[in-house]
Amino acid sequence: MMPPRLPARARSLKNKLTLTFGGITALAFAVIFFYVVPQLQSNLESQRLGDLSRAAEASSGPLENVVDQNIELDALEALVRTVGDNADAQVTVLSTYSSDGRPVLNRVADSLETTPADEDYTVAARAAASGRVARGASGERDGRVAQVARPIVVRGRIEWVVLYTRSLEDTSDSVALVRAEVLGAGVVALIVALLGGYLLAHSLARRVNRIEKAAGEVAAGNFIDPLPIDSSDELGELTRTFNEMQEQLARVDRVRREFIANASHELRTPIFSLGGFLELLEDEELDDDTRRQFVRAMREQIERLQKLAVDLLDLSKLDAGSIEINPEETDLSELARDVAQEFTPAAARHGGGLDVRLPTGRVEAWCDPQRVTQIMRILVDNALRHTPEGTPVTVIANRDNGHAEFAVADAGHGVDGASADQLFERFYTADAARGSGLGLAIARELAERMEGEIRLVSRPGSTVFTLALPSADPSNDGTAP
Repeated sequence: MMPPRLPARARSLKNKLTLTFGGITALAFAVIFFYVVPQLQSNLESQRLGDLSRAAEASSGPLENVVDQNIELDALEALVRTVGDNADAQVTVLSTYSSDGRPVLNRVADSLETTPADEDYTVAARAAASGRVARGASGERDGRVAQVARPIVVRGRIEWVVLYTRSLEDTSDSVALVRAEVLGAGVVALIVALLGGYLLAHSLARRVNRIEKAAGEVAAGNFIDPLPIDSSDELGELTRTFNEMQEQLARVDRVRREFIANASHELRTPIFSLGGFLELLEDEELDDDTRRQFVRAMREQIERLQKLAVDLLDLSKLDAGSIEINPEETDLSELARDVAQEFTPAAARHGGGLDVRLPTGRVEAWCDPQRVTQIMRILVDNALRHTPEGTPVTVIANRDNGHAEFAVADAGHGVDGASADQLFERFYTADAARGSGLGLAIARELAERMEGEIRLVSRPGSTVFTLALPSADPSNDGTAP
């Protein structure tokens, strides 16, 4: 079975990474071959010139002692050979005279019996012209020599220039050996880099392709099993993030479907109910009490439709950013008292009663009173709607640590941990038959836009939703009685 071929983009990534590895390796060895190795040769030659300079300085004393003596040529050549042996170099003695203001050199004696006809005296000429020691390397790569020239001055005049010459053939051989080794090592390293880069790039491209294919499936609406996280590098983190994103998208999609089903149910039930009541009201034999009951039931269904419509409208406004927040100093106690009165009939039908606990003074908050009233209604309605009949519900206004707080507490069954984490998400409802799952999501967003927050503390027999807002008077830290 043939292995699956990677997409063109994945193959491109693999090729790019492979060529990058190879290019970096080739560049590194090119730098070594064309810069470091020549520098090595230059450094070795400089070191040899330094050694030769020290040898020339140490061994030139006997020649300085005989320059102004009438020494025989044979004796001078013997002395030069001795100096050459001591310096481990070829020693050439050159006499100087001036011609047209330029020094002219003549070979007087040499430590070698024969010397090349084209021997280079450039370094010696520099020493004769400057009156100082000169040194340098000359010749082709395979025949390079190091030269040090020392002028010998007698009574202010340069009589001789002693030229010390030492072959650099061993240096060139060493550099050539290093160059060959570097070239061989470079070829091997390049092959290893290309092979290793190909394998690594293939692995990376395969993982990228896996994420790409999974993203395509998710984009098409097909949620898949979580991808395996086989490393802790950036691609591993990307895979983990992708899995989390897919999980969130799947939850949002599931909640969206549930919301559509719930909204359809919420809309269908009152509409069918209204249609049924209208058909019944057409019956002329209905007594007045029955008609009034039907009208009251129809009004309840209409209110239910109105609430759903308002929630959907608020949600669209929040998404569009068209809801304006106009903060001002607001007494939460007054708002809590007004909202509690609104829900008095609903609390009476619920059977548990609505207890209002307010401090003696004002609870000043910096907020939009209209939006805070909307949040209070959501929280109180949520407590009455999602607790068993006869469950006590308490409304509290308070001041605490520079915050103004409004809380709704009930003695219901409580909210389990899994539901508590999702309770403020849009479209989520723990009881699909009693709401669309929009109220708490809208309340939280409104609170955050007023720089406040909604907290939930729940356990069996006690659930408290608390709206905390910036206090208009942070120095006042009273508590409710």
